Amino acid sequence: MVIVSIYLFVLLALGWLARKGTGPGDEAYFLASRKLSPIVTLLTLSATNFSAFTVFGFSGQGYATGFQYYPQMALGTGLMAAMFIVLGLPAHGLGSARRLVSPSEVLTARYGGRTVGTASFVVMAALTLPYLAMQPMAAGYALESLFRIPYATGASLTVLVMVLYTFRSGLRGVALTDCFQGLLMPVLMGVVLLVLLARGGGTSLFGELAASHPDLFTRSPAYSPGIWMGYMLLWVWADPMFPQLFQRFFAASGRRSLALSARVYPLVTGVLFLMPVTLGVIARHWIPELPEGVGVDRILPLLLARACPGVLESLLVTAGLAALMSTMDSQLLTLSSMFTRDVWEPLSGAKAPRWAGKVMVLVLAAGGLLLSFRPPESFLLLARETFTGLAALFPVYLGTMYWKKASAAGAFTGIMAGAVLTALFHLGVLKTASTLPVIFVVAGAAIAFILSSLLLPDGSARLVKSPFPFRRLVLPGIILLLGWGLSLPVLPEGLIFHLPWWVWASLALCVAASFSMAGLGLWTPELSGEIVSHPVHGGRNALCRHSSDAPSPGGDHCR
Repeated sequence: MVIVSIYLFVLLALGWLARKGTGPGDEAYFLASRKLSPIVTLLTLSATNFSAFTVFGFSGQGYATGFQYYPQMALGTGLMAAMFIVLGLPAHGLGSARRLVSPSEVLTARYGGRTVGTASFVVMAALTLPYLAMQPMAAGYALESLFRIPYATGASLTVLVMVLYTFRSGLRGVALTDCFQGLLMPVLMGVVLLVLLARGGGTSLFGELAASHPDLFTRSPAYSPGIWMGYMLLWVWADPMFPQLFQRFFAASGRRSLALSARVYPLVTGVLFLMPVTLGVIARHWIPELPEGVGVDRILPLLLARACPGVLESLLVTAGLAALMSTMDSQLLTLSSMFTRDVWEPLSGAKAPRWAGKVMVLVLAAGGLLLSFRPPESFLLLARETFTGLAALFPVYLGTMYWKKASAAGAFTGIMAGAVLTALFHLGVLKTASTLPVIFVVAGAAIAFILSSLLLPDGSARLVKSPFPFRRLVLPGIILLLGWGLSLPVLPEGLIFHLPWWVWASLALCVAASFSMAGLGLWTPELSGEIVSHPVHGGRNALCRHSSDAPSPGGDHCR
C-alpha cells in the first residue's frame, strides 16, 4: 500500500508542478503551447499508446495463446511509426500555421464548414469512450487483487487521481506524468519478469513449459496468415487515428521531435511488448487452469498473488497503473478539447472558456468510470471492435491531406460508410473468418470516399502541396510482408535460446523497422500556400510561413 500510495502521490506532485508553466488559452492547456521536446514527445507518444491493454490484455493473451500473439502486435504497432511522418509532419505544420487543436479541425481546414469535422468528432468520441473505460476496469482488477478492496472503489480511486492532475495542468502535466510512467512501466515489468524466472528455475522454466504446454510455443490455426495480417494492419491504420495520439502531432515542438519518435518507436514496441506476453506464458507454471468464472485478462493479478511477495506484487501493479493512467489522462484531455472546439464553439459562436474544457474532463471521466462498472468479456474483444471503427477514418484523413480531388461530400460519405460497416460487423450482419473485419471496413470506407469525391467534387485545395515520397515506404512494406511470412504454416517450428525462433525474428524485424524510419524522417512537407491566413477559430489572425519547425503563432515565423 505504501508503494502504490507513493506512486499516486508523485503523479499528483508532478501535475501540481506542471501547472506553474501552463499559460492561458487552448494551446497552452490542451497542447502544452506546442513545445514538447523530442524526448518528451517520444515518451508521451509511447506512454499514451501503451494502455491497460498492453499490460493486462497482452499478458492474458500470452496465457491463452502463447508467444504467437507477440509478433503481430509488436511489428504492426512498430510499423505504425511511419504514420508519425506520413500524417504527423503535415498535421504538425498545419497545427502551427492554422492554430489547430482538435484532430477534427484538420478536416475543417480542408473543407470548411463543420459537417465533416463534426462527423469525425462523433465517431472518434463514440469509439474512444469504450477504450477509455478499459483503463479503470484494469485498475479495479489490479487493486482488488492487491488490496482486496472492491472493484468499483479501486477504479474510482484511480480515476480521481487522474482527474486531479489533468484538471489542473492540462497536457503539460499529462506529458510530465507520461514521461515518469513511460520510464517506470518497462523497468518494473522487467524486474518482476526476472524475479519470476528466478523463482521458477531460470530459463529452464521455458523448457518445462514447452514440454507441458507445447501450444504456447507453436503457431496455431487460430492465428492464420489472414488473421495475422489483419492484426498488423489494424494497428497501422487504427493507432494514428486515436485522437489522443493524433493530438500529439500538434503538440510536438518540431519535425525533429516526430522524426526521433518514428525512429525509436519500433524498437520500443519490440522490447516492451515481449514482457507482458512472456509474463502471461510463464503464468501457466503457477496457474495451469483459470479459476471458474475468471477471464484471461485477470491472469496477471492472479499470478502476482500466487507467485510473488507483496512488495513485488505491488511493483507490477504499479507498472500496470502507469500504463493505463498514461492513456486515460490523454483520452480525457483530447476528448475534452474536441468537445470545446468541435461542439461548444460552433454552437455558441464564441470561444469556449477554460472551465468548459475542465468540466468536460470531469464528465468524460465519470462516463468512462460508469462504463467500466459493466466490464466486457475480454480486453482484446473490446480493443478490436473499437480500433476497427477508428481505422476506418484513416483513408479519409490520408486523402484529405494528399489527394487533390478529395471533397467534403466524399470525406463525409467515407466516415459514414466506415461507421456503418463497423456496426454491421459488430452486430454479426457481416462476418469474416479468414481475416479481421478491419480489412473490409477500411476498404469500404476508402471506396466510398473516392467514389463520392469523384462524383461530387468541390474544388477544395489539398493540404500538402508536395507529394509524399511513397517510395520510401517500400522498405517498411517489405518488413511488413516478412512479418506476415512468419505466420505461414510451411515454416517449421523450433526453439532458439528457449524461445520460438519466430519471436527472435520478430524482434529483429522491429529493429530493422527502426532503421527503415530514418529515411522517412528526412522528408519535410510543403503545405499548400507559402503564407497562410486562415485561423480556424477566433482570436487574432496569424500569418505564418509554412515550416516544419514553425513555432506557434506569435513566434519568430509569424507577424
